[in-house]
Amino acid sequence: MNRRGRHRARGAAEPSRCIEFVHKSIYAYLLCINDGVWGLSAIPRARGRVRPADERAALRSARSPVISVVRPVDQEPAERRGRRGGAVPVNDIPKPQDLAAGIDWLARARDLAPTIAAASPRIERERQVTDEVMAALHDAQLFRMTLPRSLGGGEATAMEVVEVMEIVAAADASTAWCLGQAQGCCYAGAYLAPDAALDIFGAPDAVLAWGPASRKAKAVAEGDGYRVAGEWMFASGSRHATWIGAHCPVYEADGVTPREAGGRQVVRSMMFPKSDATMVDVWHVMGLRGTGSDNYTVDNVFVPESRSYRRDNPEDRHVDSALYRIPLLTFYGFAFAGVAMGIARAMLDALIALAATKVAGGASAALRENAVIQSKVARAEGKLSSAHVYLIRMLEETWETAQRSPDFPLEQRGRLRVAITNAMDQARQVAEFAYNAAGATAIFESQPFERRFRDMHAVTQQGQAHLSNYEVAGQVLLGLTPRGHRL
Repeated sequence: MNRRGRHRARGAAEPSRCIEFVHKSIYAYLLCINDGVWGLSAIPRARGRVRPADERAALRSARSPVISVVRPVDQEPAERRGRRGGAVPVNDIPKPQDLAAGIDWLARARDLAPTIAAASPRIERERQVTDEVMAALHDAQLFRMTLPRSLGGGEATAMEVVEVMEIVAAADASTAWCLGQAQGCCYAGAYLAPDAALDIFGAPDAVLAWGPASRKAKAVAEGDGYRVAGEWMFASGSRHATWIGAHCPVYEADGVTPREAGGRQVVRSMMFPKSDATMVDVWHVMGLRGTGSDNYTVDNVFVPESRSYRRDNPEDRHVDSALYRIPLLTFYGFAFAGVAMGIARAMLDALIALAATKVAGGASAALRENAVIQSKVARAEGKLSSAHVYLIRMLEETWETAQRSPDFPLEQRGRLRVAITNAMDQARQVAEFAYNAAGATAIFESQPFERRFRDMHAVTQQGQAHLSNYEVAGQVLLGLTPRGHRL
């Protein structure tokens, strides 16, 4: 197991470090407000200060140029593209249009938002993202945002990922969740052997889906590959996937368990065509109903070694750029934080719109005239905006580090984990306030509250939002050895 970035013994941290994230969050929000009213061009930059939006955009363009990809005119019918599970003809590979021209991923997401929002009731009802929305996402290449450029992807920055998630989640949380999951799966393109990566991601509508590691899984070494069997859960977006992945503990043919340098059993991520898996429809849930996060099983499927890798192991990484130096668990953390903040933003905006016309029982004026509502709306705005700005600033620091070095220092992981957990926690609080303040209006399906309320509480049940993550991050800030894995 790669041990770089592990905690080393040191003296106790200064007490002020324990509340550093509070200071940065408040200050960053003040700078954000300043940016919107007076601008920040004259303010000197200091560590911990957030950059204005135009400077962040320039940084994104300068640091991580992306390519535009197009579909070949003579591509095969849509219902067959990417479903083959075999090698992709050269003519099907997305081609670079202009290496110097970056893609404005946020603009693409905003353009799609009305289409996604209009489909949201159907997505909820059918328990999966609609074919029309999937086609629109593929046309905008959003499923290729985090794919290596060598595969026709964008290698978008972490900051762009968060902001795209917010935009899409405000329109429909299930769509955003599936998109975020698939973007994490695109990490496989950086780790797999190039030919295998092309097989999986070469088609324009390629989508890889997987669930978390399972104790009911194993991969037994056999020849130049592995014999895989097991059961996995939570394969979000799998109903539109073309390939499936599975994280498996590895065994030798004689039952011996190979170990990494740190002593842990080797775990490899295995890739196989969706047709090799048996999908099990279990997704009857309270929230995020449209993600279709089904279970799946495989029985005695052979996976060539070239279609497997050790997750987050730099020795297996073929594309060593900033994005893929960020651990996948961390990627999912900030992507899902973007989903939570997008839901909260939509609910707060819906409350503000409702408050202009709704007159509560026993009141003589619209809700917005209520002093309590006025105060709480302002505080909710402060919570949500400061959480967003703080997360973006921590991601900028992380991105700067990843550009320079393959190491991801433990202290930086701790501070980023605080920002991720804080963003999801504040988003949940804002969503709950908006739901409660809307009164009985919020319980109707025709209103923009109850589905988002359920979606939010599905998002925050995921491990990335657990408040226990504060404990692990606090241990790092206090100079202790962390007693948890989610950093």
